[in-house]
Amino acid sequence: MPTDYLIAEGPVGIRRVVPGDRDAFAAAVRASADLHGGWLALADSAEAFDAYVAACDRRTKEGLLICDRETGDLAGSVNLNTIVHGRFENAALGYGAFVPYAGKGFMSAGLALVIRFAFEQLNLHRLEANIQPGNEPSRRLVQRHGFRFEGLSPDYLFIDGAWRDHERWALITDNPQVPAAGRNDRR
Repeated sequence: MPTDYLIAEGPVGIRRVVPGDRDAFAAAVRASADLHGGWLALADSAEAFDAYVAACDRRTKEGLLICDRETGDLAGSVNLNTIVHGRFENAALGYGAFVPYAGKGFMSAGLALVIRFAFEQLNLHRLEANIQPGNEPSRRLVQRHGFRFEGLSPDYLFIDGAWRDHERWALITDNPQVPAAGRNDRR
């Protein structure tokens, strides 16, 4: 059980996904299939997991795990996708909680740590979360962390066999909920 957390606070820590997580990750995804429904698709096989880890190159994609620090169990997964530096300093979030941790505060606490990591360590200016209309738990999660609604993107992502509309939510460094150390005003 890796314990090299990027950031940890209270019962929750975040760390990078590693090849040794294959079995636990795929099992958590399979156990959470009903929870994820048509909202997202995560690696649920050894082959899919290996491809996912290979794509997490730390320059353009970070694969992060939210862990229960007491047990080391996987409570959720967060991706920082399409990381762009330079004039954009942006990443797109992808995330999902795992059963039995869903609804118990681990995802919210873990997302707070991911936000700190993104703004303080990656020096990003903006995080985006794209959420399918009707996904109320996901919408509430980002609202709780200060993300603001920016609009609707029709046919944005191909999920569960179809192109799905997504609401675009964003958090930028001028938001008071962004940790002070991450407010990298470059205007």
